[in-house]
Amino acid sequence: MTETPSSLLSVGLRCRCPRCGEGALFRGFMRVVDRCPVCGLELAAADSGDGPAVFLIFILGFTLVPAALIFALKVDWPLWVLLLMWGPIIIGATLGLMRPAKALTIAAQYRYRRDQFGGDKEEGGEG
Repeated sequence: MTETPSSLLSVGLRCRCPRCGEGALFRGFMRVVDRCPVCGLELAAADSGDGPAVFLIFILGFTLVPAALIFALKVDWPLWVLLLMWGPIIIGATLGLMRPAKALTIAAQYRYRRDQFGGDKEEGGEG
């Protein structure tokens, strides 16, 4: 199988197969497909673990918490209004970025630890 050179970021943001860049990576919201429907890559062994959640904790914590604090200092709104406003923003950002973060983690796992993907040992995984 000839590999299409795709950037990790491109494959991750589009939630596509890390080998061909075309097949859908997910079935449902967060469930990884067993095989890529285009190139047949065995994705059942792909395990992103807690990596995507940890990355999002750091990224969103670094960006949204200061924004919420600065906003709260600039306006004189009751705390319950701020919670009603920032709660959905934080939950929406987390849920919206979880799929691309998981896809990016799986793409990095494929690129650098290719031997973990059932029998796909072409071109070595160490880059």
